[in-house]
Amino acid sequence: MTHTRYAFIKANWHADIVSQALTGFTQIIPAGQVDVFDVPGAFEMPLLARDLAASGAYAAVAAAALVVDGGIYRHDFVAQAVVNGLMQAGMETGVPVLSVSLTPHNYQETEHHNTIFKAHFVQKGREAAEAALAIGRTRARLAQGAAA
Repeated sequence: MTHTRYAFIKANWHADIVSQALTGFTQIIPAGQVDVFDVPGAFEMPLLARDLAASGAYAAVAAAALVVDGGIYRHDFVAQAVVNGLMQAGMETGVPVLSVSLTPHNYQETEHHNTIFKAHFVQKGREAAEAALAIGRTRARLAQGAAA
């Protein structure tokens, strides 16, 4: 069965920036094919990604967050856990789970940085949508017995 729906998870921390990834994603995949789910922060994304992927309703799941370096250990811990968890969700379910989770070391809440990261998240959202479509095409060819 070919799915035409996609799940998009957004972390609410820095929502004004993170939401731009959804903007980019829906520039490639029509918004009508995307179900959007909000979570409090990045750490909550892998569990929901796994559940959405396991539901059988989605061709792919994308998850977006901005994990900033607050100068403490937690930044690296969260970033590592999120990326590993998203990868594990995809491997467990067989559904592509794509990360649009950025972890800049030099983010500051200034107009200049916000502008840069908003534009970057639009681009990363587009790239996630293109990856979701490309993986789908390749897997469809493999299912038909053709080499990618």
